[in-house]
Amino acid sequence: MITPYSETTDGATHATKLGPLLGAIHAPANLRNLTETDLIALAAEIRETLINCLSITGGHLGPNLGVVELSIALHRVFSTPADKFVFDVSHQGYVHKILTGRAATIDTIRTYKGLNGFLLRTESEHDSYGAGHAGTALSAALGMAAARDLAGGDNHVVAIAGDAAFTCGPTLEALNNIAETTRKFIVVLNDNEWSIDKNVGAIARYFNALQTHATYSAVRTTAADFVEKILGKAVRKIAHRVEEGAKNLLFPNVLFEKFGLRYFGPIDGHDIPLLIRTFEHLKTLNEPAVLHIITEKGRGYQPALDNPGKFHGLGAYKIEDGSTDTVATPTCSDIFGRTVTDLAIDDPNIVAITAAMPGGTKLEIFKRELPDRYFDVGIAEEHAALFAAGLATEGCRPFLAIYSTFMQRAYDMIIHDIALQNLPVRLCMDRGGLSGDDGPTHHGLFDIGYLRHIPNIIHMQPKDEAEFAAMLKWMAAYDTGPTAIRYPRGVIAGTPVDAQCAPIRLGKGELIQEGTDVALIGLGTFFSMAVRTKELLEEKGFSVSLVNPRFIKPLDTTLLERVARNCKVVCTFEDHVLANGFGASCIEHLHDAGISTRVERIGWPDAFIEHGKPEILHKLHGLTAEAALDKILPRLRI
Repeated sequence: MITPYSETTDGATHATKLGPLLGAIHAPANLRNLTETDLIALAAEIRETLINCLSITGGHLGPNLGVVELSIALHRVFSTPADKFVFDVSHQGYVHKILTGRAATIDTIRTYKGLNGFLLRTESEHDSYGAGHAGTALSAALGMAAARDLAGGDNHVVAIAGDAAFTCGPTLEALNNIAETTRKFIVVLNDNEWSIDKNVGAIARYFNALQTHATYSAVRTTAADFVEKILGKAVRKIAHRVEEGAKNLLFPNVLFEKFGLRYFGPIDGHDIPLLIRTFEHLKTLNEPAVLHIITEKGRGYQPALDNPGKFHGLGAYKIEDGSTDTVATPTCSDIFGRTVTDLAIDDPNIVAITAAMPGGTKLEIFKRELPDRYFDVGIAEEHAALFAAGLATEGCRPFLAIYSTFMQRAYDMIIHDIALQNLPVRLCMDRGGLSGDDGPTHHGLFDIGYLRHIPNIIHMQPKDEAEFAAMLKWMAAYDTGPTAIRYPRGVIAGTPVDAQCAPIRLGKGELIQEGTDVALIGLGTFFSMAVRTKELLEEKGFSVSLVNPRFIKPLDTTLLERVARNCKVVCTFEDHVLANGFGASCIEHLHDAGISTRVERIGWPDAFIEHGKPEILHKLHGLTAEAALDKILPRLRI
């Protein structure tokens, strides 16, 4: 049914042909022309389209296969854009995109100039709220509902959140306010027991208990109706007490109803007729409600069912068996997981913490070999940072591994609890730099700026894999205060981990080569760009200094001043926004030192960078050796 061939601007080949039912869906209103039997067939066509298209582009296959029926039912019953759907994280929004006029371009998802892999307000009027991080849906949706109430509107607002989102602080904070803020609000709890990896903690166990105790659901929905039928409407209050008694007998603390939300479920999230009738009933309520649905992550594609973690989000794969091409290894995440585990084997004080991402951070290695010192706190970065601080006060050596884009959520804790108390917590920021196809919600382009002005923080970035392992070893032994390290997705330079590496010394960089015309300072991933720029300059006869700074903070000011005094131009390279970045810190110091050498900078502009292949985005925004040469040469001719 799906046949390839069209081409997007990144050069990838995609599928374009849609099935007969799906091909006729140009807007959500088209769903109302279909029978419920047709809707079931439509769900099968959507799954086939997703499996085929994402096999080429990659993307969040498992989550979207799990919400096909839910998305169809929502759009059948409600009317966007008047009604608002707020998807938590929104990586499960591909089906929503398909049903809101974007089916013909779903094959461009996550490609440059194609559809974004998350919801985006600028992409469609049906995307009422953009997202990319977990735990935002309930608060944002409640704000929309409050605004509606203030304006006297009557549209519906529906927040759709996975069970993992309920381990997030913002979600619980929103729950605390819903009943006091509005009477017309629907939460869909999409329960599949997974975030990226298997959910952990007491809330996950609680939702599992709600799933497995079918008796509670049956008693709750029938007790009041039964009493009313036998004794009449006059005793509705008695019926309510019967209901409450049955509920409390089975579940003394029903989470949502204690927060003032009417609880419905759990029900089968793949039963379209049942979902439609349930949503039609929820529309009539004059009280906030939560519908608990049970779904299957990866439904309809056996490889995704067999390996939900892998198929949460992945690159291209072979449809027949779900296999993927071999990627260059070891990645920086692999090196991190292996090195920290090896260090912990020799040091019983080392512990490892992740926020629901053992696979992404590769702390799954640590979990497998040292489970007693491994902690997964769920999607709760603020708690993770505080938890690490507490561990550090008692002599533990915590390594806290969180993606750069998610470490932002723990900003206050880094300042107030870790740095202020000068606790030796080791902040390990995976995906430091561009995150390619994931786009602006996931690029790690701000961590230098949000850390470099904090007292007591030591921040570093390696130029290759061997230096990365050496820095982790240095961090493990450093107990004087907090340390941070940023490292990219994938590989850096392909250098063997056990290759020769100069010893790491606090605040000291490496002078690789000394020259008299231009000083190139290449931080981390962009050191190779500095090397290429050096080659281009030398081809033109210029003498070049080449520096690997290693430390973002403290700067090696002695080395910086030395190369700046000896050269006519300094050029810094960083995989980070230029505003408040590494290059900015070099300019600040040289100014304060009274050194007037011109500084050019290569880095990302003051903007949110779109999604696309790194090489495309580097060229588009002038982050290449050739662009650096164009900036430097005019300064040498003055």
